[in-house]
Amino acid sequence: MRRRIPAAHWGLLTALLIALFVALGLQSISQGVGQARTATTGTARVERVHGGGTVLFNADGHLDSRDLPDRTVALTFDDGPDPRWTAKVLDVLAREHVPATFFVVGARASQHPELVRRELREGHELGNHTWSHSDLSGAAAWRRNLELSLGQLGLAGSAHVSSALLRPPYSSTPAALDSHQVHVLKQETDAGYVIVLADRDTEDWQRPGVPRILAGGTPVDDKGHIVLMHDAGGNRAQTVAALPALIERYRAAGFRFTTVSEGLGLHGGVNPSVGTVRRLQGEFLGQAVRFSSALVTLISWVIFPLGLLSVLRTLLVVVLARRHVRVSAQRVEGPPWSPPVSVLVPAYNEAVGIEQALRSLAASDHPNLEIVVIDDGSTDGTGDIVESLGLPNVRLVRQENGGKAAALRRGTAEASHDILVMLDGDTVFETTTVRLLVQPLKDPKIGAVSGNTKVGNRRGLLGRWQHLEYVSGFNLDRRLLDLLRCITTVPGACGAFRREAVVAAGGLSSDTLAEDTDITMGILRAGYEVVHEERARAWTEAPSSSNDLWKQRYRWGYGTLQCMWKHRHAVVEKGPGRRLGLVGLPYMVFFQVILPLAAPVIDVFAIHGLLSGSAGTVALIWLAFAGVQVLTAGYALRLDRESLTPLWSLPLQQLFYRQLIYLVVIQSVVSVLAGAQLPWHKLHRSGDVAVPV
Repeated sequence: MRRRIPAAHWGLLTALLIALFVALGLQSISQGVGQARTATTGTARVERVHGGGTVLFNADGHLDSRDLPDRTVALTFDDGPDPRWTAKVLDVLAREHVPATFFVVGARASQHPELVRRELREGHELGNHTWSHSDLSGAAAWRRNLELSLGQLGLAGSAHVSSALLRPPYSSTPAALDSHQVHVLKQETDAGYVIVLADRDTEDWQRPGVPRILAGGTPVDDKGHIVLMHDAGGNRAQTVAALPALIERYRAAGFRFTTVSEGLGLHGGVNPSVGTVRRLQGEFLGQAVRFSSALVTLISWVIFPLGLLSVLRTLLVVVLARRHVRVSAQRVEGPPWSPPVSVLVPAYNEAVGIEQALRSLAASDHPNLEIVVIDDGSTDGTGDIVESLGLPNVRLVRQENGGKAAALRRGTAEASHDILVMLDGDTVFETTTVRLLVQPLKDPKIGAVSGNTKVGNRRGLLGRWQHLEYVSGFNLDRRLLDLLRCITTVPGACGAFRREAVVAAGGLSSDTLAEDTDITMGILRAGYEVVHEERARAWTEAPSSSNDLWKQRYRWGYGTLQCMWKHRHAVVEKGPGRRLGLVGLPYMVFFQVILPLAAPVIDVFAIHGLLSGSAGTVALIWLAFAGVQVLTAGYALRLDRESLTPLWSLPLQQLFYRQLIYLVVIQSVVSVLAGAQLPWHKLHRSGDVAVPV
């Protein structure tokens, strides 16, 4: 019998094959113009340029240079092609019957091949300006090789030619070169390139005005000139306006217009046709670039509204958080309310942390407290530990394993009182937690209260990240949703309930894997309010490994989707519980499903920017995003009276933690759509929960 390969293994195999294909492709295209290069290591020896000209080339192993002949001028244009400005430059050159040399950026050539072909067709020549306009002098040897190789592929795909001419980005005149730059250029000439610098720099990229562009490009003597201009990289209206007058000045001075290769007398041409393989490689790359560009444009239209809504949500959360503090305080004004309370502790294999949890409850300052521990078929002696403690007011109920919801149903039936507090077996309460948690329930309209769940094992990096997520994510969200009167989840680690509200909601159900969200939604639909009490703090043990974190969030995501589907009819319901359908469910759909599903697109967008010459923009956006996160998290920590020390780890969260969380959401959505049945995952417990004094 043949065994089927699991889908996850097929995915891994596919990823490996794609990686192999990309590696082989990069190895193939990194051969440049057909010449192999060896990267140098160690300290580079100082190179010198002989000749003092503007065009650098290899002469018997030395870096030599040459000028154009007297009274000849070569107009050169960098950074193109650009659909708006290159065409206008070409129109002026055609009207004036002037040839030029265009140093094209490979990525832009791949996007606009028709302009590159027009340049060649109208008698101009092409040079390599790298693939993404990268600074070669500051790049490693492998990066320089790749930039030039891909630049050649851009020419091969767009115009079916290669080029022996090279102008490094951010270069101008030979006088501006330092020893390191000269050494780098020597390596490029050793590979067969002719380096074309300039002696007349118009600095038109700064848009200084037509008079200054003309002053920078006008001839100063009878020597040959190479004029540096730009046909892309920004608004080039001043360049187009200055070009006819500049041409007229050179003609008036008796200069002859030429291309770089013609002026130097380079025989055989600098733009030879490429072979079929290189042409196909270039065309394939061009198709990929154009497709990715169209995709990025489409994605940006999706990202913009998502990003705008996320920013608005962040502002709303921050602005309203302080108001929630006042509202929460007003809610519990008056004399303390001390109703009898039954605390329900469902426990399945909680031997590691159950003693600490129960001792924290026994130390509670709330009078008339009953603690019911439901041992849900534990196999590690949890029930025996509970009995051996001999704590007052603690009652143990044993049952066969039926899941957390079943344990809570049993606990609800066994409870003696009408105010129920529920917590997990790994959670530690502060002395005041129960008393503060039940205060809002003196208002009969309130059916449930969410406590402030905090991470008790936060010493490691993963713990710190979860701590920040709980404080600046979950709890800030609950403050906002409290003011909007649609809290959708009272966390299982810390919640108080009115028994009649639980009954009205249909009781704790095993229909979903998120029984806390399910019962909260049910209480809202039954017409009760749900509020958040941030002063009632509970310390829980968060997953201490990425594997356990994945299991926990997978269950949360899967269970949340089940709850949203189960309570979908709230969208059309009328009555006191309609806020769930009007506000709560849409909020969950957008921020817990759509936004995480769109998160990988943002990362792809960033990678595209890094590879297409927009690294600075990507870095700026990332820093701005990280800055907003740090400020928001810092504000949330201050509200919770927490130390700001963990903030240092927040930027690192964007490099691993965020990706793990959105991948879990994606897996949850796929599992739900595929109809997969997800079992309850029991997480590893270490008992490493520390409650600050």
